[in-house]
Amino acid sequence: MTPPWETDFDEWLAATHREAGDFTVLFVLMAIDVTSVTPLRSAWLHVLGDKTRWAEMAQLFAGAGVDWSGVVFWRAGREGLVPDAEARARLNALTRKLHEDRTLIRDGDFFNAEGLRLQLEEMKPH
Repeated sequence: MTPPWETDFDEWLAATHREAGDFTVLFVLMAIDVTSVTPLRSAWLHVLGDKTRWAEMAQLFAGAGVDWSGVVFWRAGREGLVPDAEARARLNALTRKLHEDRTLIRDGDFFNAEGLRLQLEEMKPH
């Protein structure tokens, strides 16, 4: 029986959990327009199991109080779950670097507000 994936995010979370077990994820909510992506808010969470679905994540993101249109996820580390203090430090380092270099989005898993996978592409000068 095929699992009931409704979004690319649902499939990604289940596949990541199969590979890593429980894990900590860093995420950054983004504003996306035609030519840019702008980081808005960031946090981390511990993923326990693979039952979380996009609708639950979107509800969580609604509490951020910003008009976001995308989100990027990065595993906090290969070790799976990391302590909160370590997750906070890794998130701070990541967000500092992300403000300088948006191409770091390519190292994460990028989704739109509907939970569908996005890919960051560089704009070519005309």
